[in-house]
Amino acid sequence: MKTRLTELLGIKHPIIQGGMMWVSRAPLVAAVSNAGGLGVLTALSLPTPEELEKELHQLRQLTDQPFGVNLTFLPTLKPVPYGDFLEVILAAKVGIMETAGRNPEPYMEQLKSAGVKVIHKCTSLKHALKAEKIGVDAVSIDGFECAGHPGEQDVGGLVLIPKAVSNLQVPVVASGGIGDGRGLAAALALGAEGVNLGTRFVATQEAPVHPAIKQALVEADENSTVIVERSLKNSLRVLHNQHADKVLAMEARGAGLMELAPFLSGRLGLESLTSGDTQSALFACGQVVGLIRDVPTCAELIDGMVSDATDIIKKRLSSMV
Repeated sequence: MKTRLTELLGIKHPIIQGGMMWVSRAPLVAAVSNAGGLGVLTALSLPTPEELEKELHQLRQLTDQPFGVNLTFLPTLKPVPYGDFLEVILAAKVGIMETAGRNPEPYMEQLKSAGVKVIHKCTSLKHALKAEKIGVDAVSIDGFECAGHPGEQDVGGLVLIPKAVSNLQVPVVASGGIGDGRGLAAALALGAEGVNLGTRFVATQEAPVHPAIKQALVEADENSTVIVERSLKNSLRVLHNQHADKVLAMEARGAGLMELAPFLSGRLGLESLTSGDTQSALFACGQVVGLIRDVPTCAELIDGMVSDATDIIKKRLSSMV
Protein backbone atom coordinates (compact mmCIF):
# COMPACT_ATOMS: atom_id res chain seq x y z
CA MET A 1 0.00 0.00 0.00
CA LYS A 2 1.42 3.34 -1.07
CA THR A 3 0.06 6.47 0.59
CA ARG A 4 1.35 9.95 1.39
CA LEU A 5 2.33 8.59 4.78
CA THR A 6 4.43 5.70 3.47
CA GLU A 7 6.15 8.12 1.09
CA LEU A 8 6.78 10.66 3.86
CA LEU A 9 8.24 8.13 6.30
CA GLY A 10 9.87 5.69 3.89
CA ILE A 11 7.91 2.68 5.19
CA LYS A 12 6.26 -0.21 3.37
CA HIS A 13 2.87 -0.30 5.09
CA PRO A 14 0.80 2.66 6.41
CA ILE A 15 0.76 1.28 9.95
CA ILE A 16 2.30 3.03 12.96
CA GLN A 17 2.85 1.47 16.38
CA GLY A 18 2.09 4.38 18.69
CA GLY A 19 4.31 5.32 21.58
CA MET A 20 3.13 3.57 24.75
CA MET A 21 4.60 4.15 28.18
CA TRP A 22 6.70 1.17 29.38
CA VAL A 23 5.65 -0.96 26.38
CA SER A 24 7.23 0.72 23.35
CA ARG A 25 10.76 -0.50 23.96
CA ALA A 26 13.44 -1.57 21.47
CA PRO A 27 12.36 -5.20 20.80
CA LEU A 28 8.75 -4.25 19.98
CA VAL A 29 9.74 -1.18 17.97
CA ALA A 30 12.25 -3.17 15.91
CA ALA A 31 9.72 -5.95 15.27
CA VAL A 32 7.18 -3.47 13.89
CA SER A 33 9.72 -1.65 11.71
CA ASN A 34 11.16 -4.92 10.41
CA ALA A 35 7.62 -5.96 9.45
CA GLY A 36 7.23 -2.86 7.28
CA GLY A 37 5.39 -0.57 9.68
CA LEU A 38 6.77 2.28 11.76
CA GLY A 39 7.86 1.28 15.23
CA VAL A 40 7.91 4.12 17.76
CA LEU A 41 10.09 4.11 20.88
CA THR A 42 8.70 5.97 23.91
CA ALA A 43 11.48 8.16 25.25
CA LEU A 44 10.00 8.68 28.71
CA SER A 45 9.84 4.92 29.34
CA LEU A 46 13.54 5.34 30.06
CA PRO A 47 14.33 6.94 33.43
CA THR A 48 17.13 9.20 32.16
CA PRO A 49 18.45 10.61 28.88
CA GLU A 50 21.50 8.38 29.33
CA GLU A 51 19.30 5.27 29.45
CA LEU A 52 17.48 6.48 26.34
CA GLU A 53 20.83 6.73 24.55
CA LYS A 54 21.55 3.08 25.39
CA GLU A 55 18.07 2.01 24.24
CA LEU A 56 18.51 3.78 20.91
CA HIS A 57 21.83 2.02 20.43
CA GLN A 58 20.14 -1.32 21.10
CA LEU A 59 17.37 -0.45 18.66
CA ARG A 60 19.91 0.33 15.93
CA GLN A 61 21.32 -3.17 16.43
CA LEU A 62 17.86 -4.72 15.94
CA THR A 63 16.67 -2.90 12.82
CA ASP A 64 17.96 -0.93 9.87
CA GLN A 65 14.44 0.21 8.95
CA PRO A 66 12.85 3.59 9.74
CA PHE A 67 11.59 4.06 13.29
CA GLY A 68 10.39 6.98 15.35
CA VAL A 69 10.67 8.23 18.91
CA ASN A 70 7.73 9.47 20.97
CA LEU A 71 8.14 12.44 23.28
CA THR A 72 4.98 13.38 25.18
CA PHE A 73 4.77 16.78 26.84
CA LEU A 74 2.47 16.49 29.85
CA PRO A 75 2.16 18.30 33.17
CA THR A 76 3.79 16.17 35.88
CA LEU A 77 4.40 16.50 39.60
CA LYS A 78 8.12 15.98 38.91
CA PRO A 79 9.68 18.15 36.15
CA VAL A 80 10.92 16.24 33.11
CA PRO A 81 14.19 17.35 31.40
CA TYR A 82 12.63 17.41 27.94
CA GLY A 83 15.54 19.36 26.49
CA ASP A 84 18.03 16.72 27.57
CA PHE A 85 15.91 13.89 26.13
CA LEU A 86 15.61 15.81 22.87
CA GLU A 87 19.37 16.32 22.65
CA VAL A 88 19.88 12.55 22.88
CA ILE A 89 17.25 11.93 20.19
CA LEU A 90 18.82 14.42 17.79
CA ALA A 91 22.36 13.23 18.53
CA ALA A 92 21.23 9.72 17.54
CA LYS A 93 20.01 11.19 14.23
CA VAL A 94 16.46 9.94 14.68
CA GLY A 95 14.57 11.01 11.57
CA ILE A 96 10.97 10.71 12.81
CA MET A 97 9.32 11.91 16.01
CA GLU A 98 5.84 11.42 17.40
CA THR A 99 4.91 14.25 19.75
CA ALA A 100 1.85 14.35 21.98
CA GLY A 101 0.35 16.16 24.93
CA ARG A 102 1.14 19.85 25.01
CA ASN A 103 2.00 21.97 21.99
CA PRO A 104 5.48 21.01 20.66
CA GLU A 105 6.00 24.50 19.17
CA PRO A 106 8.91 25.43 21.49
CA TYR A 107 10.91 22.55 19.96
CA MET A 108 9.79 22.76 16.33
CA GLU A 109 12.60 24.98 15.06
CA GLN A 110 15.17 22.64 16.59
CA LEU A 111 13.46 19.57 15.11
CA LYS A 112 12.97 20.99 11.64
CA SER A 113 16.55 22.28 11.51
CA ALA A 114 17.66 18.69 12.10
CA GLY A 115 15.43 17.43 9.30
CA VAL A 116 13.15 15.49 11.63
CA LYS A 117 9.68 14.51 10.38
CA VAL A 118 7.16 15.33 13.12
CA ILE A 119 3.84 13.54 13.66
CA HIS A 120 1.73 15.20 16.34
CA LYS A 121 -1.07 13.32 18.11
CA CYS A 122 -4.27 15.31 18.67
CA THR A 123 -7.74 14.61 20.02
CA SER A 124 -9.56 17.54 18.41
CA LEU A 125 -9.69 19.42 15.13
CA LYS A 126 -8.74 22.64 16.92
CA HIS A 127 -5.45 21.19 18.10
CA ALA A 128 -4.83 19.49 14.74
CA LEU A 129 -5.14 22.82 12.93
CA LYS A 130 -2.72 24.40 15.40
CA ALA A 131 -0.25 21.54 14.88
CA GLU A 132 -0.38 22.03 11.13
CA LYS A 133 0.14 25.77 11.55
CA ILE A 134 3.34 25.30 13.54
CA GLY A 135 4.78 23.02 10.85
CA VAL A 136 4.25 19.36 11.74
CA ASP A 137 4.51 16.93 8.83
CA ALA A 138 1.49 14.79 9.75
CA VAL A 139 -1.27 14.69 12.33
CA SER A 140 -2.40 11.56 14.18
CA ILE A 141 -6.01 12.15 15.19
CA ASP A 142 -7.34 10.18 18.17
CA GLY A 143 -11.02 9.30 18.27
CA PHE A 144 -12.82 8.85 21.60
CA GLU A 145 -12.31 5.07 21.27
CA CYS A 146 -8.57 5.36 21.81
CA ALA A 147 -6.53 4.18 24.78
CA GLY A 148 -4.90 6.71 27.05
CA HIS A 149 -6.00 10.33 26.84
CA PRO A 150 -8.93 10.78 24.39
CA GLY A 151 -9.47 14.44 25.24
CA GLU A 152 -12.62 15.95 26.71
CA GLN A 153 -14.84 16.31 23.63
CA ASP A 154 -15.82 12.64 23.20
CA VAL A 155 -15.92 12.62 19.38
CA GLY A 156 -15.60 9.19 17.78
CA GLY A 157 -13.31 8.37 14.89
CA LEU A 158 -16.02 8.01 12.25
CA VAL A 159 -16.64 11.75 12.61
CA LEU A 160 -13.26 13.04 13.76
CA ILE A 161 -11.13 11.36 11.07
CA PRO A 162 -12.97 12.70 7.98
CA LYS A 163 -13.41 16.05 9.74
CA ALA A 164 -9.64 16.30 10.10
CA VAL A 165 -9.02 15.12 6.54
CA SER A 166 -11.39 17.79 5.19
CA ASN A 167 -9.65 20.59 7.06
CA LEU A 168 -5.95 19.69 6.94
CA GLN A 169 -3.41 19.70 4.14
CA VAL A 170 -0.87 17.44 5.88
CA PRO A 171 -1.41 13.66 5.96
CA VAL A 172 -3.83 12.42 8.61
CA VAL A 173 -3.19 9.23 10.58
CA ALA A 174 -6.29 7.56 12.04
CA SER A 175 -5.98 6.45 15.66
CA GLY A 176 -8.42 4.77 18.03
CA GLY A 177 -10.56 1.67 17.53
CA ILE A 178 -8.39 0.16 14.79
CA GLY A 179 -6.99 -3.33 15.20
CA ASP A 180 -7.43 -5.32 12.00
CA GLY A 181 -7.69 -5.07 8.21
CA ARG A 182 -11.28 -3.85 8.39
CA GLY A 183 -10.19 -0.87 10.45
CA LEU A 184 -7.31 -0.13 8.08
CA ALA A 185 -9.60 -0.22 5.04
CA ALA A 186 -12.17 1.95 6.82
CA ALA A 187 -9.56 4.54 7.81
CA LEU A 188 -8.30 4.77 4.22
CA ALA A 189 -11.90 5.13 3.01
CA LEU A 190 -12.37 8.03 5.43
CA GLY A 191 -9.40 9.80 3.86
CA ALA A 192 -6.63 8.91 6.30
CA GLU A 193 -3.19 8.11 4.90
CA GLY A 194 -2.45 5.48 7.53
CA VAL A 195 -3.35 4.15 10.96
CA ASN A 196 -1.90 4.24 14.46
CA LEU A 197 -2.28 1.19 16.73
CA GLY A 198 -1.57 1.03 20.43
CA THR A 199 -3.58 -1.54 22.38
CA ARG A 200 -3.43 -4.06 19.53
CA PHE A 201 0.36 -4.06 19.64
CA VAL A 202 0.34 -4.75 23.39
CA ALA A 203 -1.18 -8.13 22.57
CA THR A 204 1.71 -9.26 20.37
CA GLN A 205 4.48 -11.70 21.14
CA GLU A 206 7.21 -9.06 21.07
CA ALA A 207 5.53 -6.65 23.49
CA PRO A 208 7.50 -6.57 26.80
CA VAL A 209 4.39 -7.34 28.84
CA HIS A 210 3.58 -10.26 31.15
CA PRO A 211 1.53 -12.99 29.40
CA ALA A 212 -1.26 -12.54 31.97
CA ILE A 213 -1.79 -8.97 30.80
CA LYS A 214 -1.97 -10.08 27.17
CA GLN A 215 -4.44 -12.80 28.09
CA ALA A 216 -6.59 -10.24 29.90
CA LEU A 217 -6.80 -8.28 26.64
CA VAL A 218 -7.79 -11.40 24.71
CA GLU A 219 -10.55 -12.15 27.22
CA ALA A 220 -11.87 -8.57 27.36
CA ASP A 221 -14.70 -7.24 25.21
CA GLU A 222 -15.74 -3.85 23.83
CA ASN A 223 -17.30 -2.92 27.19
CA SER A 224 -14.14 -3.63 29.18
CA THR A 225 -12.77 -0.08 29.34
CA VAL A 226 -13.67 2.90 31.53
CA ILE A 227 -12.74 6.58 31.68
CA VAL A 228 -10.91 7.76 34.80
CA GLU A 229 -9.44 11.18 35.70
CA ARG A 230 -12.39 12.99 34.11
CA SER A 231 -12.77 15.03 37.30
CA LEU A 232 -9.22 16.29 36.70
CA LYS A 233 -10.03 17.21 33.07
CA ASN A 234 -7.37 14.71 32.07
CA SER A 235 -9.60 11.84 30.92
CA LEU A 236 -7.85 8.48 30.61
CA ARG A 237 -9.33 5.36 29.00
CA VAL A 238 -8.15 2.26 30.84
CA LEU A 239 -8.92 -1.44 31.20
CA HIS A 240 -11.76 -1.95 33.67
CA ASN A 241 -10.37 -3.57 36.81
CA GLN A 242 -10.46 -3.24 40.61
CA HIS A 243 -7.95 -0.39 40.65
CA ALA A 244 -9.94 1.61 38.10
CA ASP A 245 -13.08 1.13 40.22
CA LYS A 246 -11.19 2.42 43.26
CA VAL A 247 -10.11 5.56 41.39
CA LEU A 248 -13.64 6.14 40.08
CA ALA A 249 -15.06 5.84 43.60
CA MET A 250 -12.52 8.38 44.89
CA GLU A 251 -13.39 10.79 42.09
CA ALA A 252 -17.11 10.36 42.81
CA ARG A 253 -16.64 11.55 46.39
CA GLY A 254 -14.58 14.56 45.25
CA ALA A 255 -10.97 13.49 45.77
CA GLY A 256 -8.46 15.97 44.38
CA LEU A 257 -5.20 15.48 42.52
CA MET A 258 -2.97 15.16 45.58
CA GLU A 259 -5.16 12.43 47.07
CA LEU A 260 -5.51 10.64 43.75
CA ALA A 261 -1.85 10.94 42.67
CA PRO A 262 -0.53 7.79 44.43
CA PHE A 263 -3.23 5.73 42.71
CA LEU A 264 -2.49 7.24 39.29
CA SER A 265 1.25 6.59 39.39
CA GLY A 266 2.66 5.07 36.23
CA ARG A 267 5.08 3.09 38.39
CA LEU A 268 2.17 0.93 39.53
CA GLY A 269 1.51 0.12 35.88
CA LEU A 270 5.15 -0.78 35.27
CA GLU A 271 5.15 -3.16 38.24
CA SER A 272 1.94 -4.84 37.07
CA LEU A 273 3.10 -5.16 33.46
CA THR A 274 6.12 -7.03 34.81
CA SER A 275 4.38 -9.13 37.48
CA GLY A 276 1.19 -9.92 35.56
CA ASP A 277 -1.08 -8.46 38.26
CA THR A 278 -4.12 -7.34 36.26
CA GLN A 279 -6.02 -5.68 39.14
CA SER A 280 -3.63 -3.31 40.95
CA ALA A 281 -2.88 -0.55 38.45
CA LEU A 282 -4.35 1.53 35.66
CA PHE A 283 -3.67 0.12 32.18
CA ALA A 284 -4.30 2.38 29.18
CA CYS A 285 -6.58 0.37 26.90
CA GLY A 286 -8.75 1.25 23.92
CA GLN A 287 -12.19 -0.04 22.97
CA VAL A 288 -10.47 -1.98 20.20
CA VAL A 289 -9.73 -4.56 22.91
CA GLY A 290 -13.10 -6.02 21.93
CA LEU A 291 -11.56 -7.11 18.62
CA ILE A 292 -8.45 -8.77 20.08
CA ARG A 293 -8.68 -12.56 20.06
CA ASP A 294 -5.06 -13.71 19.69
CA VAL A 295 -1.44 -12.80 20.42
CA PRO A 296 0.40 -12.90 17.06
CA THR A 297 3.87 -11.72 16.17
CA CYS A 298 4.06 -8.16 14.88
CA ALA A 299 4.82 -9.47 11.40
CA GLU A 300 1.76 -11.75 11.47
CA LEU A 301 -0.44 -8.89 12.66
CA ILE A 302 0.78 -6.38 10.07
CA ASP A 303 0.80 -8.83 7.17
CA GLY A 304 -2.69 -9.99 8.07
CA MET A 305 -4.01 -6.44 8.33
CA VAL A 306 -2.62 -5.42 4.96
CA SER A 307 -3.81 -8.62 3.27
CA ASP A 308 -7.32 -8.33 4.72
CA ALA A 309 -7.59 -4.63 3.90
CA THR A 310 -6.46 -5.29 0.33
CA ASP A 311 -9.09 -8.01 -0.09
CA ILE A 312 -11.78 -5.71 1.29
CA ILE A 313 -10.84 -2.90 -1.07
CA LYS A 314 -10.25 -4.99 -4.19
CA LYS A 315 -12.95 -7.63 -3.79
CA ARG A 316 -15.77 -6.75 -1.44
CA LEU A 317 -16.03 -3.00 -2.04
CA SER A 318 -15.30 -3.03 -5.76
CA SER A 319 -17.96 -5.70 -6.32
CA MET A 320 -20.58 -3.34 -4.90
CA VAL A 321 -20.07 -0.67 -7.54
